[in-house]
Amino acid sequence: RRSRRRKSVAIAYEAGQGDGAEPRRPRWEPRDWREQLERIREMRRSRDAPVDEMGVQKCYDSSAPPQVMRYQVLLALMLSSQTKDQVTSAAMLRLRQRGLTVDTVLQMDDETLGQIIYPVGFWRNKVKYIKQTTAILKQKYGGDIPSTVEELVQLPGVGPKMAHLAMHIAWDSVAGIAVDTHVHRISNRLKWVKKETKHPEETRVALEDWLPRDLWKEINWLLVGFGQQTCLPVNPRCSQCLNQDICPAAKRL
Repeated sequence: RRSRRRKSVAIAYEAGQGDGAEPRRPRWEPRDWREQLERIREMRRSRDAPVDEMGVQKCYDSSAPPQVMRYQVLLALMLSSQTKDQVTSAAMLRLRQRGLTVDTVLQMDDETLGQIIYPVGFWRNKVKYIKQTTAILKQKYGGDIPSTVEELVQLPGVGPKMAHLAMHIAWDSVAGIAVDTHVHRISNRLKWVKKETKHPEETRVALEDWLPRDLWKEINWLLVGFGQQTCLPVNPRCSQCLNQDICPAAKRL
């Protein structure tokens, strides 16, 4: 049955035949997503959420050599996991006051590093991951960080969200959408996923399937700040949200 269908329909679309057209499939899009996005942009216009003032893009020394800057971006991302932006920013400031480079971290003993980064979430594990990853960067990448998501996620303590943000911030390259807990939560609330997703990686794949690529870099910044200020994990401020009338999850009074 499949072969008959292939003969009658699919052959015209095979690579290297005809006019080069690719097979088209109906593209699913969430209802009202463009209007929802525009309203979120409006709510984020003031850029005064914690992510705007103390996010990873504000944690590195922009006057440092590019290689050092990229290393600081990666370290800030590793520290930021399950940690408030304010805590990450303070820890990065203390590290930078020590001269934050691959070599200074490798020369630092674990106890000292732990004292500096405390109280970031899971700081003991992060001490271990930072030392392991920094050693790999020194040995394998000449002190720089990898320039692909595939290589970044191989580093101890570096997950997909961190890897995509590292590509955005450190390399100015859009390899995919960075999905953290805010993006994951809000995407499900707005029904920006075809069916409910359980994990951020599922959400990333679902979003990348339909969201125009020119929006991939912006979406993390928009939704993280929106999630910090309005679409909170518990008791979201629906009455203050411009999307209240078109959000599937809104509490309407």
